[in-house]
Amino acid sequence: MQLIGQVDAAAAWAAGMDAGKLQALAEHVHGAYVASGKLPHMQLLVSRDERPLVSVHSGVARETGEPLREDALYRIASMTKPVTSVAFMMLVEQGLVALDDPVAKALPEFAGLAVGADGGRMARPMLMIDLLRHTSGLTYGLQRQTEIDARYRELGLDEFQQKRSSDEFIAALAALPLEFSPGERWNYSVSTDVLGVVVERLSGLDLERFFRERIFDPLGMADTFFELPEDRVGRMTDAWQLGQDRTLSLYDRGSRSGWRRPLRLRSGGGGLVSCMADYHRFARMLLRGGELDGARLLTPETVAAMHANHLPDGRDLSSLSSSMFSEADYAGLGFGLGFAVDLRTREYYWGGVFSTFFFIDPVERLIGIFMTQHFPSNVHPVRAELRRGLRDAIIDRRGNPD
Repeated sequence: MQLIGQVDAAAAWAAGMDAGKLQALAEHVHGAYVASGKLPHMQLLVSRDERPLVSVHSGVARETGEPLREDALYRIASMTKPVTSVAFMMLVEQGLVALDDPVAKALPEFAGLAVGADGGRMARPMLMIDLLRHTSGLTYGLQRQTEIDARYRELGLDEFQQKRSSDEFIAALAALPLEFSPGERWNYSVSTDVLGVVVERLSGLDLERFFRERIFDPLGMADTFFELPEDRVGRMTDAWQLGQDRTLSLYDRGSRSGWRRPLRLRSGGGGLVSCMADYHRFARMLLRGGELDGARLLTPETVAAMHANHLPDGRDLSSLSSSMFSEADYAGLGFGLGFAVDLRTREYYWGGVFSTFFFIDPVERLIGIFMTQHFPSNVHPVRAELRRGLRDAIIDRRGNPD
C-alpha cells in the first residue's frame, strides 16, 4: 500500500513551510493509520496562501479493493454545518433575519418550548445565534446522557437521512423539552439542522436549491450535493465503522450508497457529499473573507465575525459544555458562528462523524483538509496530530496571533 501524490517541495519552501516536515507528516498519517489498517484510506490537502503544498492519498476506496482516487467522494457529515452557517449569514446580510431574532420568528412551532424533564419554562427565547453556536438547548441522541436525548434516539431525530419532511422534523423537536434554557450551556446538537429549516423558510427555497444557486454554483463546487447522482456513483467511497471488537466493517457501500435515496429533509447539520477539490474551494472562500474568483458570498466583516468566539462572556467550551461528544476537544476553544475557534492561534475548524476534518488559520493563511470514512470520529488522534504537525512545519510566520 503506497502513499500517492507528493509534497511540492519548491512551493512549500516558497510559502515558508518546511518541506521535509510536511513529507514526514504525510508519511506518518499514511503509515500510522492507513498502512496499519486503522483507517481504510485517507486524502490530505494542505495549502498556504491558497497554493497547494501537500496533495496525497492512500488506501482503498471500497471493500472490493479499488484504490482511492484523487476525485473520490465522501460523506462529509458535520462539515455540512459551516455551509449551512454561511447560507444563514447570507440571509443576515440581505436583511431577512438578525442574530438576535427569536427562532420562533421563523419557526413558530418553537414558541414556548419546555425545558428539562420536568417541563420548566425558558429563561429567555431561543435566538438565532443559539442555533449557530450550539447554545440552543437542543441535543443529539448520540450524547447518551439524559431522558431527553434518549427520546431523540427513539424518534431518530439525528439520523443522517430523515424520513420526515422539514415541517415534521420541526414539529417533532418542538414536542420535546430542551436540555437547558437557551444560552445557559453549550451542547452539540441538531441546532444546525434547525438552522437549515430556517434558511428554507426565510428564502422560500429548499436547502439543496439554495446551496446550489447561492453557494455551490458561484464557487464552482460541481461535486457537492445532498443526493448522490447516478453519474457520480463510481467515485463514492465505502464508509466503515469500528465495532466493539475493534474491527472495521462496512457502514455504507459506495456502489449502493444510502446517499442515493431521494430525501424529504435535507440535513443542514450533516447531509452533504463532497470531494477534496470542492471543499478546498469553500475553505478558500472563507480564507479570502467571503469571495472566490470574483464570486462574493459574504463581506469580510461577516466572515471575521463568524470565526470570532461568540460563547457567553467570552468563555471556552470546557467551562460551558455539557456534551459527551462533539467534533472537537474543549480546553482553550471558543465557538463562533458555525466553527470551533482556537482562542490562542485563531484557527477555526470542524469535522464530521466519518472522521473528515478541515481547519483554516487566518493568521498563517493555512488550510488543511483531511478526508476518510471511518465511524466514529473520536477514535484516533489524527486531527490533533495534523494541526500540530502543520504548525510545526511553519518556518516563516505571517503574523503574531497575540
